[in-house]
Amino acid sequence: MTITTTKNNGCLTLELEGRLDTTTAPELETVIKNGLEGVDRLVLDMEGLAYLSSAGLRVILAAQKQMNRQGTMTVRNVCGTIMEVFEVTGFTDILTIE
Repeated sequence: MTITTTKNNGCLTLELEGRLDTTTAPELETVIKNGLEGVDRLVLDMEGLAYLSSAGLRVILAAQKQMNRQGTMTVRNVCGTIMEVFEVTGFTDILTIE
């Protein structure tokens, strides 16, 4: 998975490309943990994301919980397959999806 990071005026945008699974989830978790200081808005851009596993869901949920304490989180450009995963798991009720 490729993670492109952009930080601007308290907004951290992470563009995800490839597969977010057991192998790559720890990388995303590290990027989020190390990047959230001073951030009040987190954007996960999933335009290039092809696959999302339960390990990826766990990282997204942890990020949402952290951002509930310090600002907002938005998930955008979600493909149909990943949107279906969000719907089945109830994440559509937790996340702000654009």
